[in-house]
Amino acid sequence: MKKLWRWTWRALALLLLLLLLYQGWIFTRICWWVDHNPVSSAFMETRLEIMQDKNPNAALQHQWVPYNRISDQLKRALIAAEDASFVDHEGFDWEGIAKAYEKNMKKGKIVAGGSTISQQLAKNLFLSTKRTPWRKLEEAAITLMLEAVMDKRRIFEIYLNIIEWGDGVFGAEAAARHYYQVGAAQLSTEQAAKLAAMVPNPRYYDRHREARGLLLKTGIIIERMNDAEIP
Repeated sequence: MKKLWRWTWRALALLLLLLLLYQGWIFTRICWWVDHNPVSSAFMETRLEIMQDKNPNAALQHQWVPYNRISDQLKRALIAAEDASFVDHEGFDWEGIAKAYEKNMKKGKIVAGGSTISQQLAKNLFLSTKRTPWRKLEEAAITLMLEAVMDKRRIFEIYLNIIEWGDGVFGAEAAARHYYQVGAAQLSTEQAAKLAAMVPNPRYYDRHREARGLLLKTGIIIERMNDAEIP
């Protein structure tokens, strides 16, 4: 029995060590990305694998552009649509989480999320698409690391450059060219609002660009954009 306990504690200690090493690896990458741009993300790599299973020659549409070459209209639209308190919170919007929880309880299923831009970035950079309790805990830990190491402008710059905007379309520059044949800096208010409205379900809206729900949400975002504070 003593031998069994000894091996159990050794196994637990080894698991803890591996967990700490993994967290250290994540933290090191986040520190590196303060001054260096990510060339990809876990989510981008997953989508590319899925696309190449169907077509080995498939490639992502993605081009990094600096923060000052992205339309302020798109920045305002995304904050209005995804995270109105982005510049003020420390990674988590507790009020938004509470509202999403109440809405989901009323519907009896998950119909709303309370994820902030920082949480979305944490998930896209490092995590799989599977929804598990472990993934939510890891997402929270990475969010805290991002907020501790990066300022809001840098978090938002990376987010703008890696979020999905269609089937194989990632980042503001690729999205602007894919949908409107202009650079990210030239997006109009309406174009920016429509792109922001696509974020929750980009592959669907890539195929249904005039969907009634998309157009309605675009109008709501336009109304909220003037109140959006950008970093």
